[in-house]
Amino acid sequence: MTSENRQVTLYHCPYTRSTGALTLLEELGVEYNLHVMNMKLGEQRKPEFLAINPMGKVPTLTHGDAVVTEQVSVYLYLADLYPEAKLAPPLGNPLRGPYLRWMVFYGSCFEPAVVDRVQKREPIPEQRSPYGDFDSVMNALVSQLKQGPWMLGEQFTAADVLWGSALNWTTQFGLIPEVPVIRDYVGRFIARPSYQRALAKDAELAAAQAATA
Repeated sequence: MTSENRQVTLYHCPYTRSTGALTLLEELGVEYNLHVMNMKLGEQRKPEFLAINPMGKVPTLTHGDAVVTEQVSVYLYLADLYPEAKLAPPLGNPLRGPYLRWMVFYGSCFEPAVVDRVQKREPIPEQRSPYGDFDSVMNALVSQLKQGPWMLGEQFTAADVLWGSALNWTTQFGLIPEVPVIRDYVGRFIARPSYQRALAKDAELAAAQAATA
């Protein structure tokens, strides 16, 4: 497979969840197309984009005729599309299971737990909850991070782009406790050149959108 037929297009709004996908593309070191939309103008709700992703959400990825939506799916797709970057343990590697676990844990446990806590929703019985309870989710996450420096230990993977991005903004907004192990993990992540490049691109894109508003 050549790099030409692996080129993707990322539908992106600056300073949103798709910044993480932009960071991952920078980490992969590949060529990509960036389709930028202005969320403040509601461009993600226009019919042209809804025809691609009816939910009107970013990140959304296209690769040839394939359309990939939902944040974790985009990360999994990209990391597997460029295996030479070694950001996803391959099938047969003992780390593949933990890698998939922590990718899915983000959307199935962490985000619902954080949203319920922020909304001050009355906890449902633990045996009926898809994630148990907030403290259990955080304890599992912190225990895993303590094995560091990255989510799977020594190997940096796409899971770290997902979690580094998520823990960065959830701690910034005070949505989760900023315990030392999380603070240190986020610090390592935001120091990576890929994140710094993505942040610089977002600043440039946001400035251009503001100038034309």
